[in-house]
Amino acid sequence: MVFDELKTKRLTLRKLTPEVYREVFEKFTEEEQVKFFGFKSEDELFTEEAKYRQGLSTFNKSFVLFHLILNDTKEVIGWCGFHTWYTSHFRAEMGYVLNSEEYMNKGIMTEALVPVLEYGFKIMDLHRIEAFVGTGNSASLTLLEKHKFKKEGHLREHYFKNNKMEDSILFALLKSEYEGK
Repeated sequence: MVFDELKTKRLTLRKLTPEVYREVFEKFTEEEQVKFFGFKSEDELFTEEAKYRQGLSTFNKSFVLFHLILNDTKEVIGWCGFHTWYTSHFRAEMGYVLNSEEYMNKGIMTEALVPVLEYGFKIMDLHRIEAFVGTGNSASLTLLEKHKFKKEGHLREHYFKNNKMEDSILFALLKSEYEGK
C-alpha cells in the first residue's frame, strides 16, 4: 500500500484516513499493525482496533490524521491532524500527541503543524480549525498561540480525564486568518 505523505526537515507525516484504517486492519498481520501504528503493546492495538470496529466516521463526520515519523529512524513518535472533521460544515477539530516525553519540548509539534494546517485549509478546504486544550496544558496553549489560533472561550467540565471532569479552553483559526499570516 502506498501512503500519502507530507515532509518536513525532521519528519515524514503519513496520512491516515478511514480507508487506510480499513486496509491496515483487514490486510496487515497483527505484528505489522503494531509496527505500523508505532504501538508499544498489543493492548494499544486492541484499543485502536475497537475504535475502528465501532466506526470512526459517519455520514457527515470523518477524520484525517498524520503519523509523525522521524526521518532518520523511521520511528512513529505520535500523530497530528483532524480527528473530528465536520465535512458539511467545513470545520474540524485538531488534535496531536507525542508518544513519549523524550520528544517533547523539541519543536516537533511546531514543525508538524505547519504542513498539517496548510493541508487542512488548502486540500480539505476547511474554513475553521478548532482545538480544545486543558487549562493546565501550557505547552499546547503556547503551540496554538504560536500558530495564531485565537482563544474563543472556556468550556466548563468539558472532558473526562484522569477520572474527573476537566475544563477546556477553545481555540480556533479561520482560513482568512491563516492566509493573512
